[in-house]
Amino acid sequence: MSSGFLYPFLDARERDPGPLLADLAASAVAKSTESARLRRATAEDCAADVERAAAAVAERFAAGGRMFTFGNGGSSTDAATLAALFAHPPAGARPLPAWSLTADQAILTALGNDVGFDLVFARQLIARGADGDIAVAMSTSGSSRDLTAALAQARRSGMFTIGFAGYDGGSFATSTDLDVCFVVRSQSVHRIQEAQALLGHRLWSAVHRMREERR
Repeated sequence: MSSGFLYPFLDARERDPGPLLADLAASAVAKSTESARLRRATAEDCAADVERAAAAVAERFAAGGRMFTFGNGGSSTDAATLAALFAHPPAGARPLPAWSLTADQAILTALGNDVGFDLVFARQLIARGADGDIAVAMSTSGSSRDLTAALAQARRSGMFTIGFAGYDGGSFATSTDLDVCFVVRSQSVHRIQEAQALLGHRLWSAVHRMREERR
């Protein structure tokens, strides 16, 4: 598979290692600079929504609610990381009930095989979710059918719903099934997911701050 879309200078058949290493270093610096810029801009743009989401999430946790996260591909690992941050936080932070709906491969593959992949998360929320819980969908496109189906089910179940999306937000941006939608405005999947990771950590931090303030 060609790596030209990531490092176009590698396809130039450069034989001298000096310029090639210089190009690699410059590419790494440029990506790091762009990532930092986007994360700062996204954190500023989404600051009010992070606070609003955190207040609702903290309230629901305090009332016994649980968090369910889900996503596809790389976003599934981001969703699992977010759930782990809440459920198994760094030392000194209180664990909170959070699960990734992609964690059980038996359930995931059974639902995909028996009822269709579009319902792999919605069916789990029917079985496990309840009024007062929290549903978090992580995506780069914001338009995956299995995620929008799950959010619709979460809304019907009375769950507080949060969406993470990239590009222009996709269908998440206009969905009436989302209480809060964080949009990372970039055309790069890599940069989108990096910024979403920061937003997830900001959300977790704000939830714990608000829980402490209420004690």
